[in-house]
Amino acid sequence: MTPASLAIIGVTIVLSSFISGVFGMAGGMVLLGVLLVYFDVATAMLLFSIIQLAANGWRALHWRRYVLWPIFYGYAGGALLAFAAMRYLAYVPNKAMVYILLGLMPFSVDVLPQSMRPNIEWRGIPFFTGIFTTVLQFMAGVGGLFLDIFFNRSRLDRKTTNATKAITQTFSHILRAAYFGSLAGLGELKFAYWGPGVGLALFGAVLAPFVLERMTDHGFRQWTRVIIYTLAVVYLVRGGLLLWHDGLSPGA
Repeated sequence: MTPASLAIIGVTIVLSSFISGVFGMAGGMVLLGVLLVYFDVATAMLLFSIIQLAANGWRALHWRRYVLWPIFYGYAGGALLAFAAMRYLAYVPNKAMVYILLGLMPFSVDVLPQSMRPNIEWRGIPFFTGIFTTVLQFMAGVGGLFLDIFFNRSRLDRKTTNATKAITQTFSHILRAAYFGSLAGLGELKFAYWGPGVGLALFGAVLAPFVLERMTDHGFRQWTRVIIYTLAVVYLVRGGLLLWHDGLSPGA
C-alpha cells in the first residue's frame, strides 16, 4: 500500500472517530466506505471493527455515568441471538451490496411513519433492536442508523443517547470482529494497519467531547442528518457504479 493510501486511511480514521464521538453515529459510514476501497469485504469489516471498538469503547468509558444499563442488557441478549444465527449462515456480502445498503439505510428509516417508530425505552424493544441491528451490521457493516430509529422517539438527552449507543455499539463491534475473523481469519490484516489505527481512533475520540459539550440538542440532530444524507448519496452512487462495472465485466 502506498504512503498516500495510508495517509488517506489515517486521516479518515481520525475524522470518523471524531464524528462518531460527537454524533454517536455516521463516523462508521465514513470509515467503512474508505476501507472498502483498499481491502476486501471481510478484511475491511474486521479492521473496521477493531478501530471502531477502540473509539466506541473510549466513548462508553468517558460517558459511562450516563449509560442506561437495562437497555444495554436487552440489546446484548438480542445481539448474541443474531450472532449465533448469522454465524450458522456464514454470509459475507459483496462490496456493491455493502455500499448500497449503507446508502439506502437513511432513506428506509425515513419511510417509516413516526407512529411506527418504537421507543428504545419501551419494555422488550432493546432485545429486538439488538437482533435486527446486529443482522444489519453483518450485512452492511454499519447499524447505527437503524439503531437511531429507536432512540429518536425517546426523551433521552444527547449525552445519555451517546453513552448508551456507545456501549451497545462497542458490544456489536466485538461480535462483528468475531464473526468476520472466524470466517476469513486475519487475511492481509497486519498490526501495521490496526495498531496505528487504534491510536488514531482514540485521538479522534478524545477531541469529540470538547465539541459535544458546546453543542445544543437541536444542533446535534441537525448536523447528524446533514452528514448522514450526504454520505448516503455518495455510497448509492458508489454501489451503483460497482454493479454497473460488474455487469460489464467478462463472464458477468
